[in-house]
Amino acid sequence: MSKSCCSHSHAAPIKAVSKADASRSGHSHASHCCDNAAANCSANPTHPDHQGQSVADSPGDEDPPRGDCATDTAHDHHEQGHDHAHAAAATEPPLAAPEQNHRRHSWQVLGMDCPSCARKIETAVNRVEGVTQARVLFATEKLVVDLAPGLSPDPVTAAVLAAGFQLKGNTQATERDDKRLSPLMTLLGKYWQPLSLAALMGVAALLPSQIGQPLFTLATLWGLWPVARKAWALTRSGSPFAIETLMTVAALGALFLGETAEAAMVLLLFMLGEHLEAYAAGRARAGVTALMALVPDQALRIRTTAEGEVREEVAAEMLRPGDIIEIAPGARLPADARLLDPLGAFDESALTGESIPVERRQGDKVPAGSLAADRVLRLEVVSEPGNNAIDRILHLIEEAETQRAPIERFIDRFSRWYTPAMMLVALLVVLVPPLAFGQGWDEWIYRGLALLLIGCPCALVISTPAAVTSALAAATRQGALIKGGAALERLAHIDTLAFDKTGTLTLGKPQLTELVSLDGRSEAELLALAAAIEQGSHHPLARAVVTAAGEQGLALAAARDLRALPGMGVEGRIDGALWQLLAPSRATTLDAAVQAQVATLEQQGKTVVVLGQPGAAPAALLALRDQIRPDAVAALQGLNELGLKSIMLTGDNPRAAEAIATELGMGWRAGLLPEGKVEEIAKLAKQQKVAMIGDGINDAPAMKRASIGIAMGGGTDVALETADAALTHNQLGGLAAMIRLSRAALANIHQNIALALGLKAIFLVTSLLGITGLWIAVLADTGATALVTANALRLLRKR
Repeated sequence: MSKSCCSHSHAAPIKAVSKADASRSGHSHASHCCDNAAANCSANPTHPDHQGQSVADSPGDEDPPRGDCATDTAHDHHEQGHDHAHAAAATEPPLAAPEQNHRRHSWQVLGMDCPSCARKIETAVNRVEGVTQARVLFATEKLVVDLAPGLSPDPVTAAVLAAGFQLKGNTQATERDDKRLSPLMTLLGKYWQPLSLAALMGVAALLPSQIGQPLFTLATLWGLWPVARKAWALTRSGSPFAIETLMTVAALGALFLGETAEAAMVLLLFMLGEHLEAYAAGRARAGVTALMALVPDQALRIRTTAEGEVREEVAAEMLRPGDIIEIAPGARLPADARLLDPLGAFDESALTGESIPVERRQGDKVPAGSLAADRVLRLEVVSEPGNNAIDRILHLIEEAETQRAPIERFIDRFSRWYTPAMMLVALLVVLVPPLAFGQGWDEWIYRGLALLLIGCPCALVISTPAAVTSALAAATRQGALIKGGAALERLAHIDTLAFDKTGTLTLGKPQLTELVSLDGRSEAELLALAAAIEQGSHHPLARAVVTAAGEQGLALAAARDLRALPGMGVEGRIDGALWQLLAPSRATTLDAAVQAQVATLEQQGKTVVVLGQPGAAPAALLALRDQIRPDAVAALQGLNELGLKSIMLTGDNPRAAEAIATELGMGWRAGLLPEGKVEEIAKLAKQQKVAMIGDGINDAPAMKRASIGIAMGGGTDVALETADAALTHNQLGGLAAMIRLSRAALANIHQNIALALGLKAIFLVTSLLGITGLWIAVLADTGATALVTANALRLLRKR
């Protein structure tokens, strides 16, 4: 039996994203570790279950403490962020952090056909003494359990097995044996129960009734044994009203009435329905499985020794930052890495949805799972095992599992009392007519049993999660990550989108377009002064100034006492003199002529910064212009066609904001600090459902205040953590596709619920009237499950 091999107290909660590496290639992933029973979690532990290995190999992985996201210091002409936002909509809480000294363990579970199976496992595990929290992540088939100090995880694994489910690791020998079997033998092994039951029924139908009747009874008992055993196990584990219980009662009742053929048919249809659900679950999880397969198990590592280079093939989880690896054309990256060769082309479609290979230059970072397109390439590993781009996406999918849509949570609660209520109604149908009106017992027992089968909630329970899982998988394939059904549902109701400007509507890579000397000094001297103050800052505007100085080959003086001036700008001392770079609105020494120059530049959509010394006349004006994203105009047109309004919220000056907004054909609000953006979102939210799209630290409060926050894939960690959804390909065109998909998913859910309840209502009436019998009732339930599942799977093909 699998047992946790590593534990860690004070573990952090599972989060949707954590601090990403500088490549911003995806959402980060809480790291895990598990080496052996005495292993210690390091600062950068491994996470083998997302590296193509089963969780059973290391089932005790858990989340170690994580530090706060490091953030760059912002200065004046960039907005400063203060996260005092409020949660927009109530959703189901995510998996909480373990209590103090409690330990987190995880396993991979096999045999789950639908989300209701996950609930059964949670119910069984929560009954184990010492379990403080249990959650099954259906998409990745993962069971996460928090145990009180000093307790063994063995009772947890025993409870899962007792409930009728398997943990990966207990079946590995069988899986290895299956691989050596022929496809026919594998098929027979997988479907032997329904096949053997169908064979027995076929023989019984062909023989005379004197022999066929006992054979039908034998067939019923043969099919009933595994179902009844599972029903008993579930009842003992705390789920007495499972579908297996209903089927067992119905089959036994039919046998009691002598309807042996119908009893066998009920069980056969039930088994077929179970396999259909398993197939549907596999299809829905296909996207997750494909993601897991993107990271190869082996890597070619290059080591330099005294004798020269040594090439060795190692397991992917053995790679550490700084290792040099080599990949051949057509091979995939086993980790996030930095390109060492001058140029390389990579197919990143599996992560971003972008089908055209991306050209990368020396020093560029490439996400794990990317495929080398045209040549042998060398790269330097930059990610820890368990924390590459694929792992971060997988963890986001796991986190999405905990954020179920409100409609799904309602149906889940509804089904919990619906099944016992239907059993009570069936019992009344059996008892009332014979006792109150003297009707025949056999007839009304039969109708009560039919009603019992019609009351099965399978189709209703799977109606929403099947659609949500399919939609999330389809979105992931297209480079959009949505954090669960709750976010998907809110996204479908959005009618207004608020955009940050820099890095969202624009490329976030401004260039210095003009430098106007105001004191007679040369432009080169003034640019060198400005660049000296901006050295070390990671803000796009600062980088643009430093880059411009570098392109001209200017020598930069060493600036001292560098500091940001909140709400104003940045300053530093050069050769003892204090120099400042300020926004024009903060510079108090501008005369009318200079203000006119500033206005002219801003009307051209440029951001202006004033260089000068305190109390003195300004020395220079620096004008910078960011480039609008090439796809921005088309993306906004696509949103307009969906009936959505768009508005730009920016901290830039009004004239520059107006120039860009006019070019894009959208509304705008300018000169906003982070709290100003929150206030604007709050005003809009009074009358509309608002989505906030951004990429910076300063956007996080507004994203939290909006109905839903959407982060650009190249954004900061804080924005990605705050957001409910993200575009990994960093293209605005994905917004319209994401919203269309969410609307299609919501419509699909409504269709599924109508199908499930509509068919039940029809056959409820026909069964009470005696028009339809037991096997038709099961066929109706199985048919409803099939229709609901097939309808949900259509979302996988949605583009």
